[in-house]
Amino acid sequence: MRNISLPNPELLFDQLVDQVQADISNYTALVGIHTGGAWLAERLYQALSAKKSLEPLGLLSVSFYRDDFDRIGLHAQTKPSEIPFNVNGARILLVDDVLQTGRTVRAAINELFDYGRPASITLATLIDRGDRELPICAQYIGAELCLPKENMLVFERDAHGRFSLRLENKKDVVNGAEDLPA
Repeated sequence: MRNISLPNPELLFDQLVDQVQADISNYTALVGIHTGGAWLAERLYQALSAKKSLEPLGLLSVSFYRDDFDRIGLHAQTKPSEIPFNVNGARILLVDDVLQTGRTVRAAINELFDYGRPASITLATLIDRGDRELPICAQYIGAELCLPKENMLVFERDAHGRFSLRLENKKDVVNGAEDLPA
């Protein structure tokens, strides 16, 4: 794998906060997609709730909604979804760490509609890799990053809550539901 320089995810997070804060209204509901999107949503919620009145933070596990569930099965570390607000009529900001094919976001939208009918859903992502297979786009993006398809971008959080990014070759990774492109 050639040496690729990755952006600093902490700086991207700050840029994402600025974008969202300038545009978000009170009583918006943030919903993070497990696992990386949940970490990102937790930090966004902390940063935004200091100046905005937000609905309680929601978390989604889209494992059962993925269109490749029959092929890859259930990931061993599947977490439950938690939506602690009324979805009907809600303005939802869906948060994911890496947007690539759009399939994870499609699964999240399907699950949200099982909870009710939101007024709107917008999308925030730290990294947009392109390579869409579905007509999905993010309204808030930390950075656009073009990488070879054989590279998997891994979003991590350390014990202090700081974010990092690293690349793995997909051939070297045993894929599970959480490891597939977003």
